[in-house]
Amino acid sequence: MKIGIILLVVAAMALLRWRKVGMLTWIAAWLLGIFVLIRFGFTTPVPMSVVKLYMGILASALIAYIFSDAQRQEQVKSPLKAFLTEKKFAPLLGLVAIAIPTAVAANIYFDMTSPAKPPAFGRTVHPAPPAQINVLETDFDMATLDNPYRHLETDDPAAFQERVANGRVVYYKNCFYCHGDLMAGDGMFIHGLNPIPTNFQDQGTLPILQESFVFWRIAKGAPGLPEEGGPWDSAMPAWENFLTEDEMWDVILFLYDFTGARPRALHDLEH
Repeated sequence: MKIGIILLVVAAMALLRWRKVGMLTWIAAWLLGIFVLIRFGFTTPVPMSVVKLYMGILASALIAYIFSDAQRQEQVKSPLKAFLTEKKFAPLLGLVAIAIPTAVAANIYFDMTSPAKPPAFGRTVHPAPPAQINVLETDFDMATLDNPYRHLETDDPAAFQERVANGRVVYYKNCFYCHGDLMAGDGMFIHGLNPIPTNFQDQGTLPILQESFVFWRIAKGAPGLPEEGGPWDSAMPAWENFLTEDEMWDVILFLYDFTGARPRALHDLEH
């Protein structure tokens, strides 16, 4: 995260708190402050679709906060009513009435007339992994890494199914919002994401990948993409910050079990 942006927003909010500004100003400050934090406070850019999602949640929470108390409602309504009805605000009100549709029209115009730009470089969908990765303070050699629970599929089918069931829970708690109910990369949050989430049903995805590769991509997410894997607009988080190592291996087992695909075995690379 960008510490300077965070400190600036916190300082501005503290100043407004100290000045004891009105409720309407305070609500506007929250909306602007959180927007600045989400949009500009992270080193890895946050897609606008994700920004809009969180801003919608924040706006809903603020509206609920206002309408939960009659005094807060009045503190918001009074300045709005004065702005709309008092003659001294008439010039400013007219300016706002002109500015809003003008801004909307300008945005539409620039979106329609902006020239298409070619990518700065060719993107590799499945970039080569590094020789070694560190996940949860453990080093893994990518040349020899394999799913430590894959052998249960033949050695202990009951234990294997327990792992798959746990992977299912992990997937539907964390992953299906983007990758979809059927793992086709069509989840509810995909609009505006670039690149779009991976379609695990595609035969050019899971069957051609080793489980170690999938583990790397889950653990490191978009922040761990090499340059050839850009653009950097992917919303994929580094799941090592939220999941345990076992949970990541379990969800990989579930991905392959659900799609009916077989992981590319380590010995396949030798042929």
